[in-house]
Amino acid sequence: MSVTIREFGERMTGEKVNIYHLENKSGAFAEVTQFGAILVKLCVPDKNGILTDVVLGYDDLDGYEVNSCFFGATIGRNGNRIAGAKLFLDGKEVVLPQNENENNLHSGPDGFEKKVWKEEEVSQERNSVTFSYLSPDGEKGFPGEFRVSVRYEFTDENELKIRYTGICDEDTVANLTNHSYFNLSGEGSGSILDQNLKIMASRYTPVKDNKAIPTGEYAPVEGTPMDFTSYKVIGKDIEEPFDQLLFTGGFDHNYVVDNYAKGNIHPIASAYSDKTGITMTVSTDCPCVQFYAGNFIKKENGKNGHVYGKRDGFCLETQVEPNAVNEETFHSPVLKAGDHYNSNTAYRFSVK
Repeated sequence: MSVTIREFGERMTGEKVNIYHLENKSGAFAEVTQFGAILVKLCVPDKNGILTDVVLGYDDLDGYEVNSCFFGATIGRNGNRIAGAKLFLDGKEVVLPQNENENNLHSGPDGFEKKVWKEEEVSQERNSVTFSYLSPDGEKGFPGEFRVSVRYEFTDENELKIRYTGICDEDTVANLTNHSYFNLSGEGSGSILDQNLKIMASRYTPVKDNKAIPTGEYAPVEGTPMDFTSYKVIGKDIEEPFDQLLFTGGFDHNYVVDNYAKGNIHPIASAYSDKTGITMTVSTDCPCVQFYAGNFIKKENGKNGHVYGKRDGFCLETQVEPNAVNEETFHSPVLKAGDHYNSNTAYRFSVK
């Protein structure tokens, strides 16, 4: 295993940004950049042993400085939506920027995915890199000085492990996630609608309307197009005239995973491509996962001259429920002052 570092590009400010190549003993590798703590490449063998890049992205730093789709991004302080871009902490109203309808989405604009993270540690033994970022008090409206880190580790078993840690000097919101878009037939290969997905979740959080804020209830997936409790081709039900799919233009919903126990990392989803045989298993200690089918990708000039379009990648974003900070019955994303934030997600690849 080895970690190597090279320059990825230079920002308009003149600041140089590095990229980190994490290669295991088989030659499979991941590449991550300190800009946005973004996953740029994830190359794993297909059924014929050919290394295949399974994440959408850009060739250079310029692409990630725009990155309106959040390709590969570390999202924070809060992943997903907060209704009305407002929340209450300790009896005080916290106002956030409105960047999607009147909601706040992914803590933007210009959230953690647009910051240059500090190289904290490179471990050859673990085949990992750890980035850190100091989010100042009041950044995007969130209270407290939040010291946060993310560690990417790539194992000899072709498993990409992501660990988030943090601490804040005031009560705040902490709900970090990774926003990679996967295509298990390879980035740039076209639609993911023929790929198979299983989500170990018998419930999901339906949304009110096309603004995609949950109603606050848990609903069963059984008997609906939302059911992925056994393997199903992603495209099978995506065009069904079901209100939830009509609201969001296809799958873009939060699933409440089965058998959740705080601190317990367990498999919550699996997907595979018949074309390449590549299988991905997602494990996490988070209570929920957002399945997004790439409904709003529009002519993105991606890696290797590829132009990505609608549904050319899918996301499985581990998290608490959208708008959880405003719903008492949801899992709380509130991090109390002085407490330690710790969240883990892993993507493991094999062939079938």
